[in-house]
Amino acid sequence: MPLNETFSRLDVGDRDIAVRAVAGAAPGLFWLGGFKSDMTGTKAEHLAQWAADHGRANVRFDYSGHGTSGGAFEDGTISRWLEEAAAVFDAKTHGEQVVIGSSMGGWIALLLARLLAKRGETRLRGLVLVAPAPDFTEDLMWARFPPDVRAVIETSGRFEKPSAYSDSPYVITRALIEDGRRHLLLGAPFAVGCPVRILQGARDEDVPWDHAMRLVSCLAEDDVVFSLVKDGDHRLSRPEDLERLTDAVAQLA
Repeated sequence: MPLNETFSRLDVGDRDIAVRAVAGAAPGLFWLGGFKSDMTGTKAEHLAQWAADHGRANVRFDYSGHGTSGGAFEDGTISRWLEEAAAVFDAKTHGEQVVIGSSMGGWIALLLARLLAKRGETRLRGLVLVAPAPDFTEDLMWARFPPDVRAVIETSGRFEKPSAYSDSPYVITRALIEDGRRHLLLGAPFAVGCPVRILQGARDEDVPWDHAMRLVSCLAEDDVVFSLVKDGDHRLSRPEDLERLTDAVAQLA
């Protein structure tokens, strides 16, 4: 089926957020991308097409400083990107939703679930998390940075970290690190109140599989299925990985 998407923009604070949506039935799909990725990535495109083929609604967007949204990437924090996710969820989705989060998007998805629960929302049908990276600013960045890099961040407020996925580096700011500490999840058990499906590559060098297993142990009260892809990397974007992704979504939707 042709992918008939509408494109719109949503003002969130001082940021202009780009949104693409496919009309369809609930439960709809709500995509949350990763750190410095955009909504035209392989997994996001695949899910939008799957939704169209199955008559499901689908919403995806770019965080500020990402893709076609406004704002500077260096100004981004977990708080800002969570605020944008919640605003798009409220304004652009209707009925029950399956929230799919990739890498950093997995952290945002968990925080969004907690926010919705506090508001008494009951529209969350389930979470599908791909290589989820909760607490990555602290555990996968700050804890791994050598002392000289930490010193650069503390004194200059920023560090340019080379990227394996782009010619331009990731700019890691002190604001990102410090704000991330306000949203840490892995220190104690917590519940999201809906089924959770996790897809994780055993060969993931960015988010090690044991990091995802820490998340499983924290979600002790929820229905959680953890799938380890033995030869999978961080992206999990091969045809067989995309099939696993849509299978997990279909189980919940």
